[in-house]
Amino acid sequence: MKTPIFEGMATAIITPTNENGIDFEAFGKLLDWQINEGIDAVVVCGTTGEGSTLTDAEHKEAISFAVRHIAGRVPVIAGTGSNDTSYALELTEYACSVGVDGVLVVTPYYNKATQNGLVKMFTAIADVSTVPVILYNVPSRTGVNIKPATVLELSKHPMINAIKEASGDISQVAEIAHLCGDNIVIYSGNDDQVVPIMSLGGKGCISVLSNLLPKESSEMCRAFEEGDVKKACEMQLKYLPLVNALFSEVNPIPVKAAMAKMGFCEDYLRLPLTPMEDAAREVLYKEMKNVGINI
Repeated sequence: MKTPIFEGMATAIITPTNENGIDFEAFGKLLDWQINEGIDAVVVCGTTGEGSTLTDAEHKEAISFAVRHIAGRVPVIAGTGSNDTSYALELTEYACSVGVDGVLVVTPYYNKATQNGLVKMFTAIADVSTVPVILYNVPSRTGVNIKPATVLELSKHPMINAIKEASGDISQVAEIAHLCGDNIVIYSGNDDQVVPIMSLGGKGCISVLSNLLPKESSEMCRAFEEGDVKKACEMQLKYLPLVNALFSEVNPIPVKAAMAKMGFCEDYLRLPLTPMEDAAREVLYKEMKNVGINI
């Protein structure tokens, strides 16, 4: 049986940046706000944190800063995946050395992999990790899907703890739950599927929405865990239009625009990402206001 790194809502947190690099003052304030609002864990340098365009030094500095600043208040999970396995090994070893509570490892993008290749890659990373590993399945971005039978094989490794399931395929999530049982922890990787995945035994979500609404997002998971499924469902549906707006352009373009509007960061992205288009931005701001965000 695998013990979850966290239960509830983890924010896949943005990385505040400007033309000079990472804005660590803004990053620290954002981390404090998330924790004060009741978030259950923080994921740094993932997709939403623009890990793919941070330099090696920035990536490592962001991880170590988050660990030092959070100082054990909530679990810190570091994105350490890459399509270069040797680099993923290096990042994973570094993250472990500075005290993270877990690592999030995405499937290899562009060069992809066979299912056998995925088993070998994730096993190699888990072999060097001293903290629990979360598999990250997001085929819409990487072009490769971790099949349920592959998850079953990987779940046998003692350091492979969980999967962030962002395939969007509920039937696949059900099959993973059926095959793996308590040997893998399942987290939703999609904000529009938190309650459905928790109904299949999932333990929460690694979320984009919770950048804006950490308190409310955590409350949704907590309501489900406490048996108030009706309330959890109502919250899931209440925030659906905002979730759709947050994914109207590729993540993290909209969430960076939203967090900038809330005063947490500059609306600054690195190419190939560009600031949000005006029409989509208007819809995003409207939906933010509709759920009571003061902007």
